[in-house]
Amino acid sequence: MDPVLHLTWEGITAQLGSFLWPFLRIGTALGIAPVLGARTLPMRVRIGLALILSMIVAPLLPPAPAISPWSPEMVVLVLQQILIGMAFGLALMVVFSAMILGGQIIAMQSGLGFASLIDPVSGVQTPVVSQIYVVMATLVFFSLNGHLAMISSLVDSFRVLPVDGRSIRLDGVWSLLLWTGEIFRYAVRIALPGIATLLLVNLALGVITRAAPQLNIFSIGFPVIIMIGLAVISLTLPSAMVIFNHMLDAVWLFIHQAMAVSRG
Repeated sequence: MDPVLHLTWEGITAQLGSFLWPFLRIGTALGIAPVLGARTLPMRVRIGLALILSMIVAPLLPPAPAISPWSPEMVVLVLQQILIGMAFGLALMVVFSAMILGGQIIAMQSGLGFASLIDPVSGVQTPVVSQIYVVMATLVFFSLNGHLAMISSLVDSFRVLPVDGRSIRLDGVWSLLLWTGEIFRYAVRIALPGIATLLLVNLALGVITRAAPQLNIFSIGFPVIIMIGLAVISLTLPSAMVIFNHMLDAVWLFIHQAMAVSRG
């Protein structure tokens, strides 16, 4: 019999496994991560991108462990790859969630919170101000080659956390939980100029109301707050993008550190 045509069940499962494990990790990460995993991107495009990356990565990986199909070891390995991909996507989602929350805080302070749209990144309804921050952050993300850095970090995860059936330490999970708290810290940094400015405006309007009770503050105050809020957004948007750049640097560093401490 021709040796080229001589295929065993073990050989077939080994070949399928060498492609399946990268696809599970990459597909899960791209399905959760912002920008490349946004709901505005068609599902076929996301699946196709995951397939292409998996085909590129699979030949570069060491041989996958021989595991019987539908065995407990296979179930554990499947869950392991999915959890790694989910952790990768959630770490990146923190960065864009901070931009959404920062814009939402400014929108509420400036009276623009009622104007809402469906966010293409998270799929939930958010203020238009948050959409402005997300769109600008997405443009900065691509201009800084963030999509290439994301793919590079995802491929590098197979070197730090190879598919070898070894257990993963819970230190990485704890690091991810701590990292999610950065949403609020960065959101406050983004919204702080707007909060301070609009607080002073509200104090000034309160003083005017006390000094001239006959003045209809509702007909005057709301337009003033909205106009000042728009001015604050336009003036502080560049500094918000600088903070977003710092968040990107922090998330790449966090991902590599979390993978290092997760190695069992």
